[in-house]
This record gives sequence, C-alpha cells and structure tokens, in this order.
Amino acid sequence: MRAHHFNMSLEMRTENTNYQDLYSGLIRIHILHHACRGEVFGLWMIEELERHGYRLSPGTMYPLVHSLEKRSLLSSKEKREGRRYGRLYRATPAGRRAFMIAKEKVSQLFNELFEGKRHSAHERLLRTVERTLARD
Repeated sequence: MRAHHFNMSLEMRTENTNYQDLYSGLIRIHILHHACRGEVFGLWMIEELERHGYRLSPGTMYPLVHSLEKRSLLSSKEKREGRRYGRLYRATPAGRRAFMIAKEKVSQLFNELFEGKRHSAHERLLRTVERTLARD
C-alpha cells in the first residue's frame, strides 16, 4: 500500500512540474493563507506545500516569497533560532485584502467546477423520476 501511495505522490509531483505555471497562483494563495493566520518560515511553507503535492525547492520558494514582499503583500523579519537565522513572513493588510479577494475567486471557481456535477446528477435523478411517474 505504501509503495502505491509513493508512486501516486511521485506521479503528482511530476505533473506539478509539467504544469507549474498553472499552479503558481494557487501556491501564492496558499502562502498568503498561512501568512494571514500567523508568521511562517519559508522552509515550513516548503514542507506544508509538499504535503499538498507541490514540490518547491528553496530556489523556487524564496523568489516567490520575495516577489510577494516586493508587492507589499508580505512583510518579514529576521528571527534567530539557536545558531540559525531565518526570516518570518506575515501578511500585510494589503496581503490580507488580496487573500480575501482571491479566496472569493477560488470559491466561485470551485462552485463552477464541482456544482455542475452535482446539478447534472440531480437533473438525471429528476428525469428518471419523471419517466417513472409518466409510466404509471
């Protein structure tokens, strides 16, 4: 079972690299989501995104985070943990607004993508019921 799960994860990661341009907006939204909830380290975000099937290297993550910072959507501060220094990222007020707008857009897209399936199944059920009633 584990080997199968690993193969699916590997497959998903391969797909992610092929369609990275499609996922980049989702990754930015995901970063803003967590940065709105509290301060996050870049390395933690890399691990968090990997749990969702996105495989980002620090060489990909940090330019992405820096671009959000340049656009004033994130702010950062240096934090020392033991002997290591890292940067903590947090959403700015503009980042929070941008996230709320993006969240609404994602919600609308989700409804369009998946509500249609529910409606078509519901419509098929209604047609079946109507045909059954028409026969009686």
